Amino acid sequence: MKVILKKDFVHLGREGEIKEVKDGYARNFLIPRGIAIVATPGAINALKASEEKRKKKLQQKIAALKELALHISQLTLSFTRTKNEEGVMFGSVTKNDIIKSLKAANINISKEQIVLPSPIKEFGVFEVKVNLMHDISATFKVNITPI
Repeated sequence: MKVILKKDFVHLGREGEIKEVKDGYARNFLIPRGIAIVATPGAINALKASEEKRKKKLQQKIAALKELALHISQLTLSFTRTKNEEGVMFGSVTKNDIIKSLKAANINISKEQIVLPSPIKEFGVFEVKVNLMHDISATFKVNITPI
């Protein structure tokens, strides 16, 4: 089934692209979530008519994300955790902790955009990457100190 993407979707493509997907994936996941619509001839014609508007909107979005990436790359988030007698950290710093700290700094990103293979379970300074768009990313520092 051919669909037109209404939003950027990480594993599929960018807004406005026409993609061939399996029928069940389109009917049960993409269309109910508002990520895509069925690529009928009328929808394709409407897509072509709104091409200039989409390009302008995409350029504005890219400019805003580049500015956000610059702002994020200057951040250093600090966390404190307790330690035991051997100096081993109790708990960890997870994606959710990072998202809460970023929201406190008026930066709203989703959990999927943070590249953190596993929670941080050591004290020190670590670099964390955030993918804002397919080709726009930023790296910021996370400082974890013992109480």
